[in-house]
Amino acid sequence: MTELHLWLRHEARTTERRTPIVPSDARRLVDSGVTLTVEESPQRIFPIEQYAAAGCRIAPAGSWVSAPEDAVILGLKELPDDPPELRHRHIFFGHAYKRQPGAAELLGRFAAGGGALFDLEYLEDDEGRRLAAFGFWAGYLGAALAVLQHRGRLAAPLTPTTQQELDELLRPAAGDEEFTALVIGALGRSGRGARLAFHAAGAEPTCWDLAETRDLDRRALLDHDVMVNAVLATTPIPPFLREEDLDDPTRRLRTLCDVTCDVGSPLNVLPVYDRTTDWDEPARRLREEPPLDLIAIDNLPSLLPLESSADFSGSLLPQLLEFGVGGPWGRCLDRFHRACRELGMAEGESRHD
Repeated sequence: MTELHLWLRHEARTTERRTPIVPSDARRLVDSGVTLTVEESPQRIFPIEQYAAAGCRIAPAGSWVSAPEDAVILGLKELPDDPPELRHRHIFFGHAYKRQPGAAELLGRFAAGGGALFDLEYLEDDEGRRLAAFGFWAGYLGAALAVLQHRGRLAAPLTPTTQQELDELLRPAAGDEEFTALVIGALGRSGRGARLAFHAAGAEPTCWDLAETRDLDRRALLDHDVMVNAVLATTPIPPFLREEDLDDPTRRLRTLCDVTCDVGSPLNVLPVYDRTTDWDEPARRLREEPPLDLIAIDNLPSLLPLESSADFSGSLLPQLLEFGVGGPWGRCLDRFHRACRELGMAEGESRHD
């Protein structure tokens, strides 16, 4: 492979403790000839000393803006607002290809600087399957938080934990009433994670996927106590819930968790809320009578930073070892260029092609 310089950046979001590359996989990258610079980060689940011991170069937080032009900047969540022009190749979850709020501004920064976005959401194999994803843990946590909220035991603010500790919290306690649960998108990564959490809570969820949502039985949906949406729509489909459904006096649904958090996108299958929730306010009341609480946190896996980072890093490592202009990375780059053209930013064709 050609010489590759990866630059693992500090995450700007204070609640983001995950990392796309754990120290053991960083060692494998370094041993394979990759130059890996890792920024210091006070919140990353792994201390910087472990990356130094793995042979990585260490840099101050936020120093990626002045990294060599050929460095590939690696992260997970959103970039800080500065600089206004992005000249590097970036790998992270951009959330910018479905006309989400802020999408045009982000792509405009790449167009202005001549950089490029390799969106991890679109890193796929030849059959269109995601090659690295946090979906399993997002689904697990979404269902876990929904159960705790439904039982009146969701404490705020949320703090990072471990799966073992969370499973203990999910075990039914004396006096807990049985509840019915529904997972939509049950056969995907997120759906499998949600099903695991419900099983830990002593519930056997109803599982819907493509077959059940083609001809949606909305009455059956509303007759469940807890619902987890794990569907990431790529084409417009009828919404699963509408405002009139929330106002239905016979609605049994009391707790709703949207793992996908596509709020603001025209592809949103739950257009019944206009802003996400967060660690400080994990649940928000959408209706008082009958009551309905919403959980819509867009970085759920960061609540299990150790497990989710190790899982994701193990999937991403072989792809980074094959980083280049063809294959999955080439398709990522093509998708970026198409998004730029769709927004009238043909000049977004990167000088890194």
